[in-house]
Amino acid sequence: MFNRKSDWHRVLKVGLVLLWIGGLGLLGGCESLTKITAAPAQKSGVQVWSENCATCHYMRPPNAYSDAQWDVAVHHMRVRANLTTEEQQAILEYLKAAN
Repeated sequence: MFNRKSDWHRVLKVGLVLLWIGGLGLLGGCESLTKITAAPAQKSGVQVWSENCATCHYMRPPNAYSDAQWDVAVHHMRVRANLTTEEQQAILEYLKAAN
């Protein structure tokens, strides 16, 4: 693969330069790393409702069902639509606010 000692030195130098450049990139990119790992903003119940439920269902007005009926429907759809607990709660709060 490498026959001469100078070939190894060249590879080592290039590797060190790349590590140095990569290190500078990481130090300079700390702000962007915190933006990526920061928690996403919570969506409102109406946003989650319209983005998830409206894709398959006719958008019934929130006062179309009682609080107990919405509890059952949203619990059932949480499993089918793969909603998180937070999304389920946001939808329920939005729907129950009208009753």
